[in-house]
Amino acid sequence: MSLIKSELLEILVCPADKADLVELKKEEKLECTKCGRKYPVRDGIPVMLIDEAEMPKNPRKNKNEMEDTHIDQELPPEVKD
Repeated sequence: MSLIKSELLEILVCPADKADLVELKKEEKLECTKCGRKYPVRDGIPVMLIDEAEMPKNPRKNKNEMEDTHIDQELPPEVKD
């Protein structure tokens, strides 16, 4: 059984970065697919307040941050030509 109605989950986004959310049924939370914040669901009502969100223990890197980590790496000689 879902924590919230599927129609509601389809339109909800993380208030911090506007990314999609996924249900964590055992934890009774909605997790942001981008930043990893977890928003509680209380009595079937998602609490979408940034101050109420649980911050991830290991923050996820977004696509731009992951690409930036490779910019400073030296290219192999065959790629430089």
